Amino acid sequence: MSLGRRRFLTVTAAALAAGPALAAPGLQHWQGRALGADLRLSVAGLAPDAARALWRDVARALDGIERRFSLYRRSEVTRLNATGLLARPSRDFAALVALCDRVHDATDGAFDPTVQGVFEAQAGGRDPAAARAAAGWGRLMRRDGGLRLPPGAALTFNGIAQGWAADRIAALMRARGLQDVLIDMGEIAALGRHPEGRDWRAAIAGPAGQRLADITLRDRALATSSPMATRIGPDGLPHILHPDGRAPRWSTVAVSARSAALADALSTAFCLMDRAAIDTALAAFPQARIEAAAI
Repeated sequence: MSLGRRRFLTVTAAALAAGPALAAPGLQHWQGRALGADLRLSVAGLAPDAARALWRDVARALDGIERRFSLYRRSEVTRLNATGLLARPSRDFAALVALCDRVHDATDGAFDPTVQGVFEAQAGGRDPAAARAAAGWGRLMRRDGGLRLPPGAALTFNGIAQGWAADRIAALMRARGLQDVLIDMGEIAALGRHPEGRDWRAAIAGPAGQRLADITLRDRALATSSPMATRIGPDGLPHILHPDGRAPRWSTVAVSARSAALADALSTAFCLMDRAAIDTALAAFPQARIEAAAI
């Protein structure tokens, strides 16, 4: 498998978090890891002692997010995949499922977290037909507050969870009274301004590292998806999948929105959609917009 999707996004789409931006005076920095990704924060107007206390709060918040959505450790999603049942999903888990409902409906099914079984089959070089037959977000059953998967189905929130994490950390920063923050969770959330008084800058790149666009962000999130950023299985197939097996239409799509989770989910789905379908989906989310798209 080539460079992982989350790490790819951190290296390319998050170019605003590299070089002079991080070297600027007046910023405190943190680096860590969660949801299989390298993570970075840059916070303005914070003394070193206060920063150390804040980083502990960040680590606790990320641990809670991993306990819900990670595929890399025991979590609510791995329990659901293993047993087919999650009798009492947490409030955050239920809220993320509700957002998935909205994006799935708006994208006519292009955003579908039940593709994990298809991913595993293709990554292992196996025929994905059975996994495709079991997939389908509409087959996720909800009863008495619980969730049940049909036999053979499995969920992944890899197309939305890192954006969700960025939103949760942004909420933590606001609750601490911090107004100028750059959050790089693979997806970007930019609060306020850079200490130099300008908006945060972002360079959007494609899977080969080619620069596609330069934008600025203020109180806005950015997500970039490239199907070939990670290739899976012996045939090097794209990692962004649809249950019906349709091929990606775009090499890279970048979306900005006030919510990083929404931008994350839409950028993932849009890779599988033609422009007319994308425009229809965007009408359901007026806060979101395409920042770059490359065939």
